[in-house]
Amino acid sequence: MSDPIKTRRDGSILEVTLDRPKANAIDLATSRIMGDVFADFRDDPELRVAIITGGGDKFFCPGWDLKGAAGGDAVDGDYGLGGFGGLQELRDLNKPVIAAVNGICCGGGLEWALSADIILAAEHATFALPEIRSGTVADAASVKLPKRIPYHIAMELLLTGRWFDVDEAHHWGIVNHIHPADQLMDQAWKMARLLASGPPLVYAAIKDIVRDAEDAKFQDSMNRITKRQLSTVDTLYASEDQLEGARAFAEKRDPVWKGK
Repeated sequence: MSDPIKTRRDGSILEVTLDRPKANAIDLATSRIMGDVFADFRDDPELRVAIITGGGDKFFCPGWDLKGAAGGDAVDGDYGLGGFGGLQELRDLNKPVIAAVNGICCGGGLEWALSADIILAAEHATFALPEIRSGTVADAASVKLPKRIPYHIAMELLLTGRWFDVDEAHHWGIVNHIHPADQLMDQAWKMARLLASGPPLVYAAIKDIVRDAEDAKFQDSMNRITKRQLSTVDTLYASEDQLEGARAFAEKRDPVWKGK
């Protein structure tokens, strides 16, 4: 059996492809592999940006592998580091992740895409949270979706399980940009190179601040930032990169980020 996760590394960018024909569904064993891949990405100081996508041109990911479940995989089994798909519960992931949705994206697959920071999608991509129809709950989506799009729209999608196209996903802000299928990966890499050229310590601080602020009052979050109670912010303000940014601005040149 071929490796269900394929990786491509180019400089500071890592492309991760979920490739499990026919549909790129995720079983327990695959999820554990994904968790290890994304933990390695998080911990590798040379890597700055990840792209996630699905193999082929029909499926991004339909989520949980029901054939695996029929074969004995427990719904509450060991998904490995980062929980289902390796991303949505991975702690301290302070690097940008781009999802390139290249087809059907539903159930846990949509939850996996929602774990990314930026979502690009092909023109033929379709989406759904159909768990309601099989008597299960889209738990991660129930947490994430109402925070990203209007509450009443999120609840309709969760409660009906209906399919929606890429234009609707873009309208509600689930998808950042739509591209022709044959341009999707080129555009994902273009975005990744843009991010990889930016200041990694600033990205780390942004993601840390966003996580910290999710369940906090505005002033409490601001106080933690200004008092340097977030390690990523403290690291940024004491870094060579912070000084480099100021020098580059004064000297009217592009900064050279070192991530330290």
